[in-house]
Amino acid sequence: MARSLYEWLWQHEFWLPPGITWEDMQESEDTHYPQPRDLLLSIPFALILVVIRCAFERAIALPLSTKLGVRDKQRPKVQPNPILETFYSTCRKNPEEGELLSLAKQCDLPVRKVEKWFRRRRNMDRPSLSKKFSEACWRFTFYITSFFTGLTVLYNKPWLWDHRECWTGYPQQPLQPSLFWYYMLELSFYWSLVFTLPFDVKRKDFKEQIVHHAATIFLISFSYCANYIRIGTLVMVIHDASDCFLEPTKIFNYMKWKKTCDSLFMIFSAVFLISRLVIYPYTVLYNTYYYSMEIFQPFFGYYFVNVLLMILQLLHVFWSCLIIHMVYKFILQGTMEKDMRSDTEESDKDEERDKIREKEKNGTMYFSNVTSNGYIQRNGSEPVDNRAHLANNHAKER
Repeated sequence: MARSLYEWLWQHEFWLPPGITWEDMQESEDTHYPQPRDLLLSIPFALILVVIRCAFERAIALPLSTKLGVRDKQRPKVQPNPILETFYSTCRKNPEEGELLSLAKQCDLPVRKVEKWFRRRRNMDRPSLSKKFSEACWRFTFYITSFFTGLTVLYNKPWLWDHRECWTGYPQQPLQPSLFWYYMLELSFYWSLVFTLPFDVKRKDFKEQIVHHAATIFLISFSYCANYIRIGTLVMVIHDASDCFLEPTKIFNYMKWKKTCDSLFMIFSAVFLISRLVIYPYTVLYNTYYYSMEIFQPFFGYYFVNVLLMILQLLHVFWSCLIIHMVYKFILQGTMEKDMRSDTEESDKDEERDKIREKEKNGTMYFSNVTSNGYIQRNGSEPVDNRAHLANNHAKER
């Protein structure tokens, strides 16, 4: 059964253009082609990257955050409550109104205190500012390294300047060592993101991130097996270009350097929109869809790689809409308030609202006490009504 599945999966009709078989892709001493077994190396490399990341965040990023003045917000802890904790961990973190009433009766607490307990409990699970800073530092370090590595590897390659060269001699294009290691670097990094996904900062586009990582891993792996190395390197360089500006924007935002953050955000927006909505469709989509047909006829691999590239483009459009909306608000308000993908702490708005309500309530009670005392008649020790006192004086003067 396993052998039959293996033979079916690796039919040359799936992976190679018509008229090309696996016999035509035989290696020699001087010629090496991508081998699917090479992809297994990305797993241990990904684990090494995870270890390097942990060491980097502890030894470099966290001390750097302290020196740059990044301070974690002091979050009030919740009082231990087994009933609420059980509901929080097994049912849901944000109970509805009916569930709040039921829990308040079980705990013999006011509904507002139960609501505040869940709000503070959710805030306790949110990542700290130093964790966000460390994660952004690590990604910035990788993206800047990967981007310049890609430029160094591709600078003297003909397909970087003439996109038709991506298909010259395809699929019999020998694999160069520099391209192999560049592929392993990128694939290992995205595998490491998958491994650390449960522990990383969760944003509002968490599901889109999962789709993006899965599509990227499939795309890199398939392009390697089908020897789409040249087009794959273009995709990776284009993606790393804008990411080099995204992470420092987050870093300066956590440091509260608003002007620097806003400037980098505008640069990132321009680079992202140009690279993902202009350069990527022309350099990659148009290239794989039209230029490749000048060399070979359509086959399964041709359709499959184009589907994966289109999935990435749909994600580009999704994120571009978020960025355009943020730019629009930035132009109107003159400042970038927050990352729309981030999940803000509820205490920033809800608890402040509660405090204002309490102050207003206390102020009303105080005002009521003052005014009521003002109407008490004089009896030797009681306060005198100011208005009556003024009226009497005025009458005496008249």
